[in-house]
Amino acid sequence: MAGRADPPGGSSGGAPGAGDEEYRSTVFDESFIRAARLQEFSARQRLEDHTTAVRTRPPEPGGQGGRTVPKQGIALALIILMAFAAAIYLGANNPYDVGRSLVADPPAAMTLALAPEGAVPGGDDLASLYAQSPAAGYGAGPGGVDLPDPVATAHFSTEQVLTALTLAKEYVVAGALTPEVLAGTTTVPVRELLGAEQRQHFDEAVGGHGTLSVATDWLVRFDPDEAALADPQVRVEGGFSITEVADDILQVHGRHVFVYALRPAGVRAAPAALFTVQRQVRLQFGEEELRDRYVVVRQVETTAGPMDCAVDRSAVLHPLLAGERADHPASEGADPYVLDAERAALCATFTADDPPV
Repeated sequence: MAGRADPPGGSSGGAPGAGDEEYRSTVFDESFIRAARLQEFSARQRLEDHTTAVRTRPPEPGGQGGRTVPKQGIALALIILMAFAAAIYLGANNPYDVGRSLVADPPAAMTLALAPEGAVPGGDDLASLYAQSPAAGYGAGPGGVDLPDPVATAHFSTEQVLTALTLAKEYVVAGALTPEVLAGTTTVPVRELLGAEQRQHFDEAVGGHGTLSVATDWLVRFDPDEAALADPQVRVEGGFSITEVADDILQVHGRHVFVYALRPAGVRAAPAALFTVQRQVRLQFGEEELRDRYVVVRQVETTAGPMDCAVDRSAVLHPLLAGERADHPASEGADPYVLDAERAALCATFTADDPPV
């Protein structure tokens, strides 16, 4: 008798395992069997008049003789297509994508000097100085800079309007109320509120080699060798208004009066004098500026005095202190405490009426 692995008469093909070698690579799995086109006749059918023992089976419905695509594959393909379409849609409709970036040129700026008609008044009692000036009821420091209630515009939400107003206040505080900026020891608080393009113009201006703007276009500061703050709490009055100048541009207009109590640098016993600066800023914001939290400075108008008309006020302001006089006469008078006054000349006489009721 043949061995356990061999059929009677030995292995087919004359060699061990030769009968299996021909079909070793063929796997008769379920899909192969289902795809077979031949079907054996039953015993009853074979008794009838047939010439062959098998018949050709018609293809299964929906098939063309090839392997059908699994339902899982179709579902996966649909998921991939939907994800690809969603990615394209979100890329084309990014809520933070601005059709055009805001032009970031240096601001249009002007500084008007106010010359006193006589000697600059001063005193040792700061409270008395403020009380005798139109700044008697002004706020003190950053807390004196008030914001209006934010109201949504046609294309900007209430939250976006609030962000624009907050950034505008930060710019005003950084550039006109921060003692270190006023003393000329740092410019960082102002610089960090600017975008990359305007930051480059700002660096050139404060470095003294700007061709399109000067340092005092961006901030208020004094020569530390000439004047020092007698009171770090600067008095301030004014406000902001906000408008939508385009579908994608929000504009904030700020107009404030700042009153500084100054003494000669290094002389604490010297009497103090009040130096007044009215500053108007026009700032703009788009989606990108609001998202990344920086401002675009469009326009700055500064009126400052008492100050001599002849001094260079591009790098720093040069206040006239208590007892000092202006060397050069000025044009008609201008009141820096009046927020709606027109400005035409680059130098005028300092006049101040009683504060409005």
